[in-house]
Amino acid sequence: MDTQQQLSPITRALHWLVALTIITMLAVGFYMATYEVWSLYPIHKAFGVLALLIILPRILWRLKNGWPTPVRDYPTWEHKLALATHWILILGTIIMPISGFIFSGAGGYGVDVFGFVIAPANHNPANPNEVIPFNAALSNAGHETHELVGYLMVIAIVLHVAGALKHLFKMIKLMLHNPPLRSFH
Repeated sequence: MDTQQQLSPITRALHWLVALTIITMLAVGFYMATYEVWSLYPIHKAFGVLALLIILPRILWRLKNGWPTPVRDYPTWEHKLALATHWILILGTIIMPISGFIFSGAGGYGVDVFGFVIAPANHNPANPNEVIPFNAALSNAGHETHELVGYLMVIAIVLHVAGALKHLFKMIKLMLHNPPLRSFH
């Protein structure tokens, strides 16, 4: 369990595992969408589904442990921004794979995890290269959500890293100005 002074090893491990997974998935997602690298889509979708296996425990663990208590007083706006950023990150990590699944599944593109079919593709029998959506409106909503939340996640990650660096530099400054007392025996 987390304490007021320190996050547990489980919390830190889940944080970094999800953080590195999400950052990698966002980078690959932006790359493959920008440059139309179709060959990466099956891999991206498979890892998106697998990411849920670490995202769900991370969210449950965070909700069980609650939010860390700020280590010192910050201005109200800064505290609210940090809280909003944490909620965007928590909700975004679950919305991204689900919206991607809806986009691909309802769009008829199918979703599989390295050969294990979770949602079948829906190819036109007359033209196997053509995909027929199961539900175009739902697929479009999934696509728009996936794209919008992706951009929100990038902004939230930048804010989160900036906040962490600000906190780190403030701690370093305090340590330099207030060195620990030494005792001589």
